[in-house]
Amino acid sequence: MATIEECRTALDQLADSLRGAEGDVRAAAAMDRSVSCHVTDLDVTFAGRLTGGRIEVHDTFPGPPHERAQIRLAMTGDDLVALVGGELHFARAWGSGRVRLEAGLRDLFRLRRLL
Repeated sequence: MATIEECRTALDQLADSLRGAEGDVRAAAAMDRSVSCHVTDLDVTFAGRLTGGRIEVHDTFPGPPHERAQIRLAMTGDDLVALVGGELHFARAWGSGRVRLEAGLRDLFRLRRLL
């Protein structure tokens, strides 16, 4: 099972990847939205913003998200690490229910370029 530190490192790696993206991916990452990622097996939530082509984690707290973010993810820590590491394909994980993604319709269309 992934630790909180490993999950935080994975989110930092994802943020770095987004910052270096180009073209359509960079345009999709340029949104300004609140984001939460609930790591279900650790019962911890990382909350922050997707802004300027980067994910900035501002808070980590126990339990599910305290506030409803505009983009909400939920998955196990192992799945988060595997997604960021390229070992797990997002669409398959989402389709099978291993990863939950909730966002407005417009945001979902933009996010598909990232994922």
